[in-house]
Amino acid sequence: MKRNEAKMIEQEYDAMNTKITFGIYGRSARQTIKRLKGEISRIEKKLSRFVNGSEIDRINQHSGRDPVKVSRETLQMLEFSKRLYEMTRGAFNILMGPLVDEWDYLHAEEKPDGLSIRNKMDLIDGDDLVLNPMEQSAWLRNPGQSIDLGAIGKGYAGDRCLEMLKQSGIESAVINLGGNVCVRGKKPDGTAWKVGIRHPRKENALIGYVESEDEHVVTSGDYERFFYDKEGIRRHHILNPVTGYPTESGLISVTVISENGMAADGLATSLFILGKKNGMRLLSLFPGTEAIMVDERLEVTVTKGIEKSFIRFDGITMNAI
Repeated sequence: MKRNEAKMIEQEYDAMNTKITFGIYGRSARQTIKRLKGEISRIEKKLSRFVNGSEIDRINQHSGRDPVKVSRETLQMLEFSKRLYEMTRGAFNILMGPLVDEWDYLHAEEKPDGLSIRNKMDLIDGDDLVLNPMEQSAWLRNPGQSIDLGAIGKGYAGDRCLEMLKQSGIESAVINLGGNVCVRGKKPDGTAWKVGIRHPRKENALIGYVESEDEHVVTSGDYERFFYDKEGIRRHHILNPVTGYPTESGLISVTVISENGMAADGLATSLFILGKKNGMRLLSLFPGTEAIMVDERLEVTVTKGIEKSFIRFDGITMNAI
């Protein structure tokens, strides 16, 4: 990379209900960032259940009534989600919308009552999502059901960002979509990008960093959104579709590293819910995908494929499996 191309252009803005940051090297960096913002906006308008008229919103509005014709792009995301639902035996579930709304983590100070949770559980059966590839349509069987792509949407946006960086001739870049980090190539000095892994129990601290290039580093943790109920119990936002309550798998943070952003996003949530043992079984079905898991004792477990590229900080206990 030439000297006049070795200055990083950085921008930050809010989208997809999170803070997104760009750090891009290259002569076309500013124009590329503008295009990336446009693409992220397009994805959000198509896939967010909170955007009136989005394809997901239309499916939700027609729940219990009739199928809705969708784009090939949306159908492929729904097909991937359904496959992951089946592979995880329901741990990954994009029909969690009613239950997520019941817990309402943006405003909640107390857990919902048990009856309300049980009522919502009747609406989150992942088998009630019916896809018709021939008709290119999607349908929810029962009124009140709703799809929420929050567990894979940013991962898909990351995939599109990396594709566009390559198309634009950008050879060195890092993008952070609110915990979903994707990196293009190496840094201008020829070294790999260093992606920090947040300490799940200390503010503004890391457990270490992973060296990465041309891949996605996605983290799910119980520290993103949570509250303490009147009994003093910590209630985080990653809900278990089987129980209706916050997941208690023994893990408090999971980072997945993969060349596929949508898979990394979905797997980070899935492993968090499944726990270490069952999560490793799932991960074995995705060759080349690695993970960093932090348990309640703050012990770090990494997969052997990333053992050498994960640099832990002092005081952090680590083992590889």
